[in-house]
Amino acid sequence: MSTSPLLLALLGDARLPSGGHTQSAGLEPALRAGIAPAEVPAYLRSRLRTVTMVEAGTAVVARAVAADAGDLAEVEAAWAARTPSPALRANGRRLGRGYLRVLQRLWPGPVDARARTWSRPVILGLLAHRAGMNPADVARLVGYDDAQTVTAALLKLEPQDPLTIAAWVSELLPDIEKMADKAALLRLPEQIPAHGAPLIERWAETHDTITERLFSA
Repeated sequence: MSTSPLLLALLGDARLPSGGHTQSAGLEPALRAGIAPAEVPAYLRSRLRTVTMVEAGTAVVARAVAADAGDLAEVEAAWAARTPSPALRANGRRLGRGYLRVLQRLWPGPVDARARTWSRPVILGLLAHRAGMNPADVARLVGYDDAQTVTAALLKLEPQDPLTIAAWVSELLPDIEKMADKAALLRLPEQIPAHGAPLIERWAETHDTITERLFSA
């Protein structure tokens, strides 16, 4: 199934019980900060070059390290060093626990006892290794999931024509492919990109203190 589009469809499905429905990929705090709905395509591209590239690179490297029976804790440390926001790190690790459940149910096998403390991209890398996914596919999954998380959240926060939203994601697909091609070349923790997104990080910290919100992040 390593090249099966159905495997990507399964893992990118919003019905997968991974906790993704609790997320807006930073859109909710961005809207609170004054981003207009019409600016969401630009927001998606900004995330793709920064936050998403870091996560995709981490997942690809985690896959390579898992395949070599290496220490995924080193990949987790590299991801954390590139994710300066404590709120984003905590949320990434909550999502990691959700994907760990998916991994243990669909691709069972021995798991390091520390895995419950690892982030979503690290667990996704381990899952990709177990599922036989190639590096580009796991990077595509991260990019597509991020775009769909943002746009699905927008439909709840600021309802739009769903076909307009679908068109935005469609227009982003070539950029996701380019990002995936770059990320697929990575193999070592020190190669993970360190592209910062200070506004997204600041908004995440502010959002973490607000109780009147629809999404956890």
